[in-house]
This record gives sequence, C-alpha cells and structure tokens, in this order.
Amino acid sequence: MPVTDNRILTRASVALFDIEEGRFVLAIDDLDFDNAEAYAAAFCQLIDAAIIEKQMDADLMSWLVDFEGVQFMLKAEHYSASLWLERLGAEGDDELSFLNHWLSNQLLSSHS
Repeated sequence: MPVTDNRILTRASVALFDIEEGRFVLAIDDLDFDNAEAYAAAFCQLIDAAIIEKQMDADLMSWLVDFEGVQFMLKAEHYSASLWLERLGAEGDDELSFLNHWLSNQLLSSHS
C-alpha cells in the first residue's frame, strides 16, 4: 500500500519540537527501512516541500529539501521510527514553528 498524505496524518504524532536545536520530529509507528522513502515523499507532498537531493545510507535516509524558500535536511531512521526536519543554518525557525503548529492541529483532527 503506498504511503499517502492521509496515512502520514493517521500514523504520525509530533514527538519533538526543539526550536533551539532547529528540529521538528514526527514519530511514525510503522516507519521502517522499506517504507521510509515513501513516508518522506508523502511528507514533502503534504507540506509542499521541494526535494533537492537524496541520500540513502544503511541506517539513515537524508534528503535536502526546500520548504518556503529555506533549505532543511529531512531525515528518516527506522530504528527510532521517526522522520524529522533539521534546520541547516540560522534560518528556518519561523518555518519549523509554523509546521509544529499546523501539523499538530492536522494530526489532532485526523486522530479524532
């Protein structure tokens, strides 16, 4: 079954939002090595982020993405069953704050 935006909303929960570290983390119970790329693609589609570059290592998937004109690293790790955005530099706090607020509301409404 392909991973869709809707499945992201029904399977994910906000696990961490750390503005000081510039990180927004989603926990996704069924994220594994085989579906991490599909979840990442669905997440990018959900937030309308452009994928710039992809890298897949044995334990970690890392993509360079553009969200609202700011570049972030989008990472997925099957050991922690998590998908997260990391700020690359000084920019991105406003975008991460927006995503935390917006996605928290989206996830709440999809789980009820």
